[in-house]
Formats: sequence, C-alpha cells, structure tokens
Amino acid sequence: MEFISGVKEKDTVSMDRIRSGGYEGRTVRMEGSVHTIRDMGEVAFVILRKAEGLVQCVYEEGKTDFDISLLKEESAVRVTGVVSKEERAPYGFEIRLLGIDLLSQPAEALPVAISKWKLNTSLETKLALRPITLRNPMERAKFRLQEGIVRGFRDFLHSQNFTEIRTPKIVARGAEGGSNVFKLDYFNKKAELGQSPQFYKQTMVGVYDRVFEVAPVFRAEKHNTTRHLNEYTSMDFEMGYIDGFEEIMEMETAMLQYTFGLLCEDYEAELQMLKVSLPNVSNIPTVRFAEAKELVAGKYNRKIRNPYDLEPEEEVLIGRYFKEEYGSDFVFVTHYPSKKRPFYAMDDPADPKFTLSFDLLFKGLEVTTGGQRIHDYDTILKKMEARGMNPEDISSYLMIFQYGMPPHGGLGIGLERLTMRLLDEGNIRETTLFPRDVTRLEP
Repeated sequence: MEFISGVKEKDTVSMDRIRSGGYEGRTVRMEGSVHTIRDMGEVAFVILRKAEGLVQCVYEEGKTDFDISLLKEESAVRVTGVVSKEERAPYGFEIRLLGIDLLSQPAEALPVAISKWKLNTSLETKLALRPITLRNPMERAKFRLQEGIVRGFRDFLHSQNFTEIRTPKIVARGAEGGSNVFKLDYFNKKAELGQSPQFYKQTMVGVYDRVFEVAPVFRAEKHNTTRHLNEYTSMDFEMGYIDGFEEIMEMETAMLQYTFGLLCEDYEAELQMLKVSLPNVSNIPTVRFAEAKELVAGKYNRKIRNPYDLEPEEEVLIGRYFKEEYGSDFVFVTHYPSKKRPFYAMDDPADPKFTLSFDLLFKGLEVTTGGQRIHDYDTILKKMEARGMNPEDISSYLMIFQYGMPPHGGLGIGLERLTMRLLDEGNIRETTLFPRDVTRLEP
C-alpha cells in the first residue's frame, strides 16, 4: 500500500535557491525551457527560461555529455552542471553543463522570435500568437507586475479585516441595468453574464461587514477602443459602518500605497526591465465633478459639452491639470451627477442632483468607480420609483435593505486599465492575458 503524504522535495534547484548563496562550485540539476542557443563552435550558450527569469548555461564540447545539434529552442530539458560565478550572466551566475536530459521537443520552429528582448511585431500578431508571445521576457514581466497588483490588493485588504468572497457570474439581472449585457439561455430561463458583483458584495456586507473579490465582469459594449474590453478583471471591495464616502477613497489610497511598496520590494527586476517608475501616492488630490470641468475648460480653453458626464478628452485634461498643478498622477473626481449614476448610489443630502460617489483617474484614465450606497429601504424604493423601475425585478437584492443594512460603500478597480497606465501602454490589450473584445474570441 502506498500513501501520499505531501509534496516531496525534488532533486532540482530553483534560481532563487542558487541566488541565496552557497552554491558556487556545487553540481546541481535544473529544469527549464530552452529560450535560445548561441552556438559558437566548441562552446555554446544555452539560455534556460524559468518562472523566475533566464539562466545562462555553458555547453563545452568534450565536457558536456550531449549532442548540441539535437537541441532546439523551446525544448523542455533537465540539465546537470556546476554553478559558477559570472558577473556578465543574468543574476550573476551560470551553470557549466555536464549533461542534458531532453524532456520534450517542439514539433515546429517558432513563428516569431520570442527570445529577442522586445517583440518586434504588431499587436495583432502578438494577440493571435498569444500562447507563444507570452513567453517573451518583456511580456512575462508585464503580467508578473499585474500579479503583484492583485497580490497587494488582497494582502492589504486581508490586513484590514476584509473577507474574500466568490459571487456568481451567471445572474438573473445585471446590477448596472441597460442593454449592454450578454444574454444567456439558462435552462429555458433568461439569464445574463454579470456586469458587476455589486448586488452580491452589498449583500455580503450584511454578513461580514467588509468584503472583497477579484473576478471577471462582462460588458456587451460594441466598443473597439484602446481602453475597452468585453471581459475584464474587476477588483472590488465593499465596507460597512462608514461615516462617509471619503472612507472608501482613503482605503483605496492606502491600498495603492501598500501595493506600490510591494512592487518595489518583490518585483524590482520586472520594474527595471520595463523601465516603470512608480507614481507617488502619499497624497491624492480630490476635486468635485463640476469644478473639475470648469478647471480644465478655463485652463485649456475647452467648451463644456456634456454637463452630466466626463468625456474621454476631459479625463485626459483633468489628469494633465493635476499633474501640472500638483505633481500627482492620480486624482479623485467626486460628486458625479445622480442622473449618470446607478439607482443604488446615495444622493448628496446637500444637493440631491449629485451623488456621494467618485472616480479615480490615473494619468487621465478612469481606473476606479466607487461611492456610498443607499442603505435605507424606503429611500431606495423611492429612487427606483422615480426612475420607473419595478422593485419586483430585483426583489432578492432589495431583501437586504428590507431586513436592515448598515451605512456602506465600495468600489471597483479595472485591473487591466490600472496595469496599462502603470506601464504607460497605449492599448489595454497589451496588459490583458487573453483579450476578449468585439472581434476576438480566441485564443
């Protein structure tokens, strides 16, 4: 009888273990993919690609027990060799090869040269060949940083006593309403792909007080722009017992401070590779919606066309204004008109034409929408009635207010947009692993 007792330590080493010290002159085994081969005759440099980075291995004719002519790029191998200090190699060491075990071989040559430091190809080619182009070091670095953003979001909120939740993505009705939904036939019932976890995260505030989720959301918008996707990752949190919507902005600011500190500490190699300079988030300015419009109209001689919403050009100019005037890449725009916010947004008691809500702009692009929610049952019914909505359509959601809810609010952050702005990319598809838009359903 055999039993499984847990993970057994393998006899192969990682890059991190070698970099920790004490391995110089020792014989080790390492696994990885052949990233590139530079054959110089009697000596060849075999570069292995591992999750942590690239490892330089030195093949020497007569010393390495393997026929180098049999080796191809993208082969999976297990190498045996002696660790040697080499300042010119990535991470300051190399492995002088004694032998190579071939684990697998590619069936065909690569359609694009992923071993170049930066892919010299179009975005369309990058996306069409996504399973391959993601192996490029620069492409990998983007999504390692994106991992760090999610990790920072999670770790920080856990430290603030938030509970992570999982909410359904097949729903009876979208939280935002409107026609921009993907409709489903759900066992002969009408259903939709969720536009937002809004109803569920509010529900869970009544259970855990503070909750968060990182999950996909779906928008059936026929946009084909550099800033829109039909499926994106939303980082949401909702918190109860707040005294005002300012607490939501304060929590996000603290989260960004923590996350950027984590990136500096644990993702330094990726930051350097991509030449990313992290923005200062020690203080983020706030400005009311109406004032923001007036400021950019005055400074940049731009006529206010839409008094109820921000046009993309206005967002860019607001970002530019606060960078020029206050040196900030971020700005909270608050008190959006009630007419343009969902029915659950709390109106400002001082002026009900506006809401206790906000957007966070990062270098002129909206990356967050949030605010305080209505928590009183009668108040939300009156607002729905004023908008011609039928409470019966969302009776399960209204149940939470019917049986008591604390003052609460929250936000949603677009992960791909935040990453896009952090890396100064011009298209959101550059920071999406496998983009879904109006033209792309594969790979």
